[in-house]
Amino acid sequence: MRENKKIIIANMKMNGSLSFNTDYLNNIKNNFNNYKNLNIGLCLPYPYLFQAKEFLRNTNIGWGSQNVAKFEDGPHTGEVSASMLKEFDSQYVIVGHSERSTAYCESDANIADKFKKIKKYNMMPVLCVGETLIEREAGIMERVVSSQINAIVKVYGVEIFENSIVAYEPIWAIGSDIAATPDQVNKMCIFIKELILSKHNSEIKNFNIIYGGSVNRKNAVQLFASKSLDGVLIGRASIIFDEFLHICSAAESS
Repeated sequence: MRENKKIIIANMKMNGSLSFNTDYLNNIKNNFNNYKNLNIGLCLPYPYLFQAKEFLRNTNIGWGSQNVAKFEDGPHTGEVSASMLKEFDSQYVIVGHSERSTAYCESDANIADKFKKIKKYNMMPVLCVGETLIEREAGIMERVVSSQINAIVKVYGVEIFENSIVAYEPIWAIGSDIAATPDQVNKMCIFIKELILSKHNSEIKNFNIIYGGSVNRKNAVQLFASKSLDGVLIGRASIIFDEFLHICSAAESS
């Protein structure tokens, strides 16, 4: 990842097909490869990593997955290890997304183990943190996010966040068409940076914070205006090419 560029991570979720991906990846390659101010990463379903490698090799666009196993190998039916992802030249791995942690009851400790595995294989974790609407209304959102981050810090030390991304993705904003306001995003980004960089008295290189949760072409310009925000994590808008193009264009010119 080249520093001082806006980061765009596309979470395609459980979408795509061989034919869809052929058109989609060609469009991405032909339209985004020459962007100079962006680092773009596409996180695809596991079966399509081979397509990403085939279409995007020798471009400036990265790819990766939406999850990883906490295990190295062994009798773990249905799991995919970090070493397997690395064989497809994966660069990014989303970890801790609420759609997974809620459905599969992943603990913060479990997510910390996955984070460590991603770093072991020199891939870049995209750690999702965020609060529910009830927690936001109770005013404990910073306590919740702090707990999620400290679950990793207390085991592996703050230095593990070097060459990493934290995605502030409030659970109440995901798929709701109600994004957090620029002010809410700005305050949380500042809090997370202070939590990792200041309170631990460490200099962490290439540590970035992005926002996810109902990002679209309408709110992207406002989000990119925040100096504390390094980029965005895009969900369903990422598979609508025109929408994705507008968001990336806004980031490129911000």
